[in-house]
Amino acid sequence: MPSPEFVGLVNSLHATAEAALGDLNAATASAARDGLLHESRARQTAQRSLNLLLMLADKTRGNLDFTEADLLTGAISSLRERLAELPAELGH
Repeated sequence: MPSPEFVGLVNSLHATAEAALGDLNAATASAARDGLLHESRARQTAQRSLNLLLMLADKTRGNLDFTEADLLTGAISSLRERLAELPAELGH
């Protein structure tokens, strides 16, 4: 049975990255358009969340049930794809 705390942590890190990339709400996207959210900072925030998820995957390898491992792998894959899709001018 998946740990609610683990699921919450993975979902929180994933949501933070998605919000930084402007996907969770119109306010975030509006702030980026208005220059209140710097795009490279948004990318850095998303990358930081991805790095934390990667560290979590490394540290928990072999200790997760199927549901937890699937959730973590999905979050990592999703963020990697999103970051790879960003225009080159946003920098790395």
